[in-house]
Amino acid sequence: MSNNQSKGNYDLVVVKDLVKYFPVRSGVLQRVNAWVKAVDKVSFTVKEGETLGLVGESGCGKTTVGRAMLRLIEPTSGSVFINGEDVIEMRSQSLKTARRNMQIIFQDPYASLNPRLPIGESVMEGLHIHKIGDPKERWEVVLKMLKKVGLEEYHARRYPHEFSGGQRQRIGIARALALNPKFIVCDEPVSALDVSIQSQVLNILKDLQAEFGLTYLFIAHNMSVVEHISDRVAVMYLGKVVELADRNELFRSPLHPYTKALMSAIPIPDPTVKRERTILKGDVPSPLNPPSGCRFHTRCPIAIDRCSQEEPEFREVRPGHFVACLLAE
Repeated sequence: MSNNQSKGNYDLVVVKDLVKYFPVRSGVLQRVNAWVKAVDKVSFTVKEGETLGLVGESGCGKTTVGRAMLRLIEPTSGSVFINGEDVIEMRSQSLKTARRNMQIIFQDPYASLNPRLPIGESVMEGLHIHKIGDPKERWEVVLKMLKKVGLEEYHARRYPHEFSGGQRQRIGIARALALNPKFIVCDEPVSALDVSIQSQVLNILKDLQAEFGLTYLFIAHNMSVVEHISDRVAVMYLGKVVELADRNELFRSPLHPYTKALMSAIPIPDPTVKRERTILKGDVPSPLNPPSGCRFHTRCPIAIDRCSQEEPEFREVRPGHFVACLLAE
């Protein structure tokens, strides 16, 4: 790898104008009469070895972005380049080969594990599908990965219902790691866990990233978790990325009104310190019929007339700091 492609400089993942619309059907003939605009022209990059945090309210399209990138759901349009290859253009065999390099850790570890299979078999499944090694070598990989995430060898023969939520999430991490991928989508991997277990799982993810040189897209709605694990952070609202910046820059000086509102909701552990809250009015508009102009203008505390007519360009206002707001300077 050349110097300009060393860790931190090389864009391992490039997402360009990713779109995912879901059809709404009605009537006897189930004709499409509307579209849910879940993801609408989302673009970002993830550098090799970094963690990009993707945050926003529930329903803003974060999980849909992650799944569309890996083609667990088919995107409507756009491009996703992973290691220089467009995943969207791949056909069945080339996609199957490419999937060795891209994995996902699901939000609900219990739903993502087969209750009838011992967890060792679940972790081994990817190795079996991709015909990696013989049965003995596969089993050795399974035991090694379980050790890496803090489980013991005897756990491999137990079933998912015999584990706690935190242990099941560790199993999900071991399964994602078994194929030695370059890129992992972490889809809210700690949101269903107790706070004490959250920190253990986050530390495991960081240790594994350092050991294996992994690249993460970390999807979450907890800003404190994102601040802890991310190198850069992208903020989504109603299917669009509205701000993207280095973690320290974003938390020190957010530019988009929506990002500021999210930041104001982060609890401060000191009861004597009061944070000025930004309370947003109204509900999130429906992605079936998003507002014209800036999608946030219906709830924005600083909106002007232009905001309802003109869609803001996602532009770089400071080095490495991008924002989609007409008033952000």
